[in-house]
Amino acid sequence: MKQTKTPHKLVKCLALTGLFTLSACANDELADTLLTNTHVYGHDQATSLAIKDGKIVYIGNSINAMDHVSNQTKVIDLKGHYLLPGFIDNHNHVFEAASEIGSDCLLDDDTNLNGYIRTLTACKNQLETGEWLLGYGHQLSVVMQENGPTPLAILDKIFPDNPVVIMEQTSHSMWVNSLALAKAKISAHTADPQGGKILKDEESGKLLGILFDNAGDLVMEQAWKSQPNLQQANYQGLLNGLAAAAEHGITTIGDGRLYWKRDWLETWLAVESHDELTARVSLRPWIYPADEPQAQLDFFKKIHSDDKQRLLLINQVKIYSDGIIINGTASTLAPYDWSYTPELPRGLEYVPASKMAWWLTELNKIGYGAHIHAIGDAGVRNTLDAIETLRSQGATRPYAMTHLEMVSPQDIKRFASLKVDADFQLGSDYIAAQDHEWAIPFIGKQRANALLPINPIFKTGANVTLSSDWNVNDINPLVGIANAVYLQNAGIADIHSAIAAYTINPANALGISDITGSIALGKSADFVVLERDITQATAKQIADTQILMTWLEGELVFDLNDQ
Repeated sequence: MKQTKTPHKLVKCLALTGLFTLSACANDELADTLLTNTHVYGHDQATSLAIKDGKIVYIGNSINAMDHVSNQTKVIDLKGHYLLPGFIDNHNHVFEAASEIGSDCLLDDDTNLNGYIRTLTACKNQLETGEWLLGYGHQLSVVMQENGPTPLAILDKIFPDNPVVIMEQTSHSMWVNSLALAKAKISAHTADPQGGKILKDEESGKLLGILFDNAGDLVMEQAWKSQPNLQQANYQGLLNGLAAAAEHGITTIGDGRLYWKRDWLETWLAVESHDELTARVSLRPWIYPADEPQAQLDFFKKIHSDDKQRLLLINQVKIYSDGIIINGTASTLAPYDWSYTPELPRGLEYVPASKMAWWLTELNKIGYGAHIHAIGDAGVRNTLDAIETLRSQGATRPYAMTHLEMVSPQDIKRFASLKVDADFQLGSDYIAAQDHEWAIPFIGKQRANALLPINPIFKTGANVTLSSDWNVNDINPLVGIANAVYLQNAGIADIHSAIAAYTINPANALGISDITGSIALGKSADFVVLERDITQATAKQIADTQILMTWLEGELVFDLNDQ
C-alpha cells in the first residue's frame, strides 16, 4: 500500500461545530474520503468520519460532514455498519505463520503415531536425496512414548538420506533425525545451550531426537537457510501473513519475534520499500540467548528506528524468560509434579535471572523496550524483578510480559505498580472452556486451576492487552474479545474493556497511542468496519461477526466485497 508521507500534525484547535460533531479547525481540511451512514465507536451520535492525508479530520453528523466535501472527495456509504478502531495484535508471528517454509510436511491433522508415520512416509516421496525436510504440527506426547522406538529412530527409519526438522505445535521443541543433528554438530556429548535442552535417554545417554527451545532453534537456523528460493519464499510468505491480518481487521502488529539471523529483517524492509505493507508493525529482534551479547547490541543499535512516520518501528526486542509448561521448561517456583526432564525440576531459563536486568539496562541505553515471554511463576517473578531494577533507575520505556500462565499471588499487583503491560492470548477453544486439565500432570490441580490470572491482574488497573500469538491460536481478534467476555469474572467481562485490550491498550504498550488505537481527531485513520455493533452482541455473535473493511492510514487494505 502507499504510505502517507505527510508529517503528523498536532491538532491545535477543536471546534464544536454542531451537536456531537468534532472537526479540525483549518481551512485545508477538505477530505480525501468521507465515510457516512455508520456508527462510530466511542462517539455515540456520530454517523460520519472524514479523512485527509491519512488522518481523521472530522467525526460527527452527516450534515456538518458536508463542510469537508469537495468535488474530489470520495464519499462511501457504510450502510449502517459499525466502525471500530483498527485492531492491534500485540503478539503475532505474522512472518512465519503464513510461510510455505516449514510446511513441507504438516502433521497437525494427525492424532496418533501411526498417522504421523503415514504422513511422513508420503512426504519422503517428494524429496530429493540430501534435501532438508521442514515440517510442522506434531504433539510431543504422541512421539515421546515409553514403549517403542525413540523419536530419533522413527525419523531415521523413514529418512535415512535427508535431514529432517519438524516443529512441534507450540514451536518450543523440534523433532529431528540423525542427519539434522550432525549438520548442527549436536552429539550425545554436546552440552545443552543456554535456553535449551537436548533430550537424552536417562540410562544410555543416547540422543532421543527431541530438542527443547533454543537447542531446536540451532537446527532450524540451518534448515531455514537451506531452502531454495529463500528470499522469494520469505517475501511471499510475509505478504500472505499481512493479507490474513488485514482480512481480520488488524491494522497494527506487535511482531512475535524477528529471527534476524535468518534474514527476516531484509524481507520486511523489502516489503516496506515496495509499499506493500498493509499494517503498522513493531518489529522485535530476537535475543539469541547463547550468542555474544555485545555483537547483538551493536546490531540492534544499527537497526533501531523510532520514526512513527514509518509503518515499521524497531524499538522493542523479544526476550524469552523461560519455556512452556507442557515441556517442563517454564521456570517455576516449586518443582514440577512430572516432566520430560527430571534433571530440570523447576524448568529452565532462556536468559538467566541474573542477566535479565543487565540485558534490559543495556537495551534501554540504545532506545529499546522489550516484549518478554514469561510463563512460569519464577520466570514471571524474575522478569518483574529485572524491570523493577530499571524503573528504580528511572527507565520509562514500555515493557510487556506475554502469556503469564502462572503468576504468584504476591506478584499480581506488581504489573500495575511497575507499569508492566500484561499480554494474554484467549483465542483457543480450551481457554474459552476454562479447560486446564492438560496442565495437571505437570503442575498439579491447584496450580493448574490458577492458570491465566487475567481478571486479577486486570482489576489492579494494569494495562492488559489481548493478542493472538498466531498461528498458535486463531488470528481473529473478535474470537479473543468474545472469549474474554464469555469468561466473565475469569476474563474481561466488560465488552468495552475487552475492546480496549485489542485497541488502545496495546497502542499504549507499543508507545503509539498518540497516533492510533482509538477514533480521534488527528490520529491515523486506522479502523475496521464490522457488520454489527459488537457492544450489543452476545459472545457467540461477537466471534461470528464479519469484518467488512479494514483501513490503514486512510487507505482501504481489505474489502470483503473484493474477495
